[in-house]
Amino acid sequence: MNAPREHRIWGRWLRIAAVLFTFVLFAAACGNDDDDQTEPAGDQVSQVEQPAPAEDDSTAEPEPTEASASSDEEEEAPSVDESTSEPIRVGSLLDETGPLNIYGTPMVDATRLAIADINAKGGVLGRQLELVALDSKSDQNEYITGADRLVAEDLAVVHAGITSASREAIRPTFGEAELLYFYNVLYEGGVCDRNTFVTGVVPTQQLQVLIPWTIENIGPRMYILAADYNYGQISADWVRHYAAEHGGEIVGEDFFPLDVAEFGTTISAVQSAEPDAVMSLLVGGAHMSFYSQYAAAGVNESIPVVSTTFGLGNEQVALDPVSAENIIVAYPYFEELDTPQNRAFVAAWEAEYGADYPYITDLAVYVWEGWHLWADAVNAAGTLERDAVIAQLESGVSFDSPKGIVALDGGSHHMVQPVSLARTNDSGGFDVFETFDNIPPSFEQESCDLIANPDINEQFTPN
Repeated sequence: MNAPREHRIWGRWLRIAAVLFTFVLFAAACGNDDDDQTEPAGDQVSQVEQPAPAEDDSTAEPEPTEASASSDEEEEAPSVDESTSEPIRVGSLLDETGPLNIYGTPMVDATRLAIADINAKGGVLGRQLELVALDSKSDQNEYITGADRLVAEDLAVVHAGITSASREAIRPTFGEAELLYFYNVLYEGGVCDRNTFVTGVVPTQQLQVLIPWTIENIGPRMYILAADYNYGQISADWVRHYAAEHGGEIVGEDFFPLDVAEFGTTISAVQSAEPDAVMSLLVGGAHMSFYSQYAAAGVNESIPVVSTTFGLGNEQVALDPVSAENIIVAYPYFEELDTPQNRAFVAAWEAEYGADYPYITDLAVYVWEGWHLWADAVNAAGTLERDAVIAQLESGVSFDSPKGIVALDGGSHHMVQPVSLARTNDSGGFDVFETFDNIPPSFEQESCDLIANPDINEQFTPN
C-alpha cells in the first residue's frame, strides 16, 4: 500500500509548491521544510483525499523512507481492534458441492445460522461479522487454492475443512499466515497445533463408548470397513486398540478409496469371516451404497453394523428403511435430544431452513459451537489479536451447546463433551438410548500440551 500513497504525497507537494513558489518550483520541492508546511496544504488534502483517513500534514515527509512506511502500517493496524463500525471479516471453506456435500450442506447452513445468531446478539466487539465463504467443491486442489485466497483476505478467523485430507492440506497454510483456524469435524484425533482448534469428537471419546457396547451386546468379533485415507486408516488403528483392550477380535478389514461404490466382493468376504458385527468407518456419497448392497444381500439381519460415520451425511434419510435399519452409532449430538437448549436450536434452525429440513447432523453442531466459542473468546479478550484470543481459548472456555455443556481443553485444543449411543429408527432419525457426559479427549491430553509447549506442530497417532 505504500507506493500509491507516496505517489499521492509527491503529487500533493508538487501542486502546493506550484501555488506558493511559482518561480522556484524545483527549489521548493527539494528544500525548505518550513515553507512546505502551510495551511493551504491541509485544505487541499481534505478536498482531494476525502475517502482516506485525515492526515496531519505538519508531520508529513515528502521523501519515501523506512520510517514513513512504518508509520503507514501503524495507521492501518488498529483497524482490527479499535472502535469502528466496519464489519469483522471471517472465512469459511467447505464442500458446498460435489460428492462430499452430504456433509458440507448442513455445515454451510450451520455457519450462516451461527453468524446470524452472533450478529443478532450484538456481534463481536460490538461489530457485525461479514462472511467470506468459499466452496471447495469436494476437490483437494480447490481446498489448496481456497486456503491461499482466504489468507489473502483481511480475515480474523477461518473455519474450514471436512475430510482429514483436506484439513492437512490447508492447516499449514493458515499456520504460516498466523490466521486462526477452527476444524469443526469429528476425526481420527491427534492434531497438536497452537493455531488450530478442534470441536469435533475424537476416537478416545467415540470408540471408547461404542466398542465396549458392541462387544458386550453383539459380540467380540468385528470386521472393519474403512475409507482409504488418514481418517479411515488411523481410526482403524483405534478400533484395534479398543477391541484388544476390551477383549474383542478383528477378524478382517478392507479399505476403500472415496469413489468406490461396489462392495459385492467385500460383502462376500464379510460373510465368510462370520464376524459378530461390522465396524463401518466409511465416508462419502459413493460409500453410502455399501449399506443398500449389504441389506440387499440379507447380511444385515445376521451381522449388524456399528459405525462412527453413518448419519453424518444423512444416510438414514437418503437410504430406504431396510438398508438403514438397526445401525448403532455414537455421537455427541442427535436432533432428538430433549433439552431446552436443543429445542431452541432446532426451532431456530427450522425457522431459517424450514420444518422439512432432512435432519440436523452432528457436524452442524460442531460448526455452531466453533463459531460461538471463537466469538465468546474474542469478546472476553477484548481484541481480535490472535495470541490474545488463543490465550482466552486456552483458559478453559465452555459453551452451552444444543448437546449439553461443552468445554475446551486448553492444552490440547480439543473438546470435553458428551457422547450418546443411538440406533436408527424407521422415521429417518435415531433413538438415543444411553448418554455419557463430559468425556475428555484423553489421548490428545496425554500427547499434546500446547500451553506448556506451544511450538509443537504435529499429529500424534496411536502407533
